[in-house]
Amino acid sequence: MHVDVMTAPQPLRAMGALAQRTHAAGFDGILFTEGARTVYPAVTAAALAAPGLHLSTGIAVAFPRSPMISAQLAWELQEATDGRFRLGLGTQVRTHVVRRYGMEFERPGPRLRDYVLAVKACFAAFRGAPLDHHGEFYELTFINPQWSPGPIDAPDPHVDIAAVNPWMLKMAGEVADGVHVHPIAELGYIGRHVLPNVAAGTASTGRQASDVALIIPVTTIVGDTDEELERDRRAARQMLSFYGSTPNYAFIWDEAGFEGTTARIRAHQKAGDFAGMASEITDDHLATFCTEASWDGLAAALTTKYGGVADRLVLYNAGTETPERFDRYGAVARQVSGRTGA
Repeated sequence: MHVDVMTAPQPLRAMGALAQRTHAAGFDGILFTEGARTVYPAVTAAALAAPGLHLSTGIAVAFPRSPMISAQLAWELQEATDGRFRLGLGTQVRTHVVRRYGMEFERPGPRLRDYVLAVKACFAAFRGAPLDHHGEFYELTFINPQWSPGPIDAPDPHVDIAAVNPWMLKMAGEVADGVHVHPIAELGYIGRHVLPNVAAGTASTGRQASDVALIIPVTTIVGDTDEELERDRRAARQMLSFYGSTPNYAFIWDEAGFEGTTARIRAHQKAGDFAGMASEITDDHLATFCTEASWDGLAAALTTKYGGVADRLVLYNAGTETPERFDRYGAVARQVSGRTGA
């Protein structure tokens, strides 16, 4: 089980130092989220500064870029990292895709499925196969040696997708190499939805469930003093309430025994009461959706909870920590990787 740190891209001149510090601390890799800054330049800077680090996008927004553009970017980054890059793709939400990016969003699940297959068709074409993808949303039929990056001395990049609902999870099993599990996933949700739906998808295409990596972000509450632990609990409440306001995720709370959580959080949100949003996250929520431990006990807690389930753990909140706590998280990452033979 590899352990990565999650971070948003920073100014490019800062990315090299961040990558080197991440590698030295003991993390296996960095997962880059895409928001205000784009992910691919940040991955490039990190790859050049810290050879040996695993790098992935988690996620890059798919639809504003053509499948060919995403394939070319992934191909070059796979070459630059000696095969340690994973292309994580996601749909984002309608408002962002339509109103911020000016792109189409109809039927995002089937569109993303076609997108993944189109990207993989580009990879095959880069190795010399005809480019011959005819999908519902994308049709790619032309490439010649002048415009192909050509083969690389590394396997094709893994293509992962973000998935929450059962249809998307099954689709991930059908066409993707990995699935980015949602940050508010808990073991019950993973057992009820992620594992069986991914397995159903792989079975329908003649693959094994183990062919699809589970990339699971974890929110940790860690410390050796009450003050340290309470600081993390406050941050976790804010994070969980942010995600908890999304109607599409309401079923995750409900099935975990916290019915009505989303409705209560949204009532505070509509009133502009952000403190009230966080107050809806109880200690029981934290116990279900987070991992709490002392520093000495965190590696064992994560290994016990996710060993045999996750292929890659992503420490959700480590990337925004102080330098001292960042290094302590890196030491935990090294212990987890060592315990699980990563």
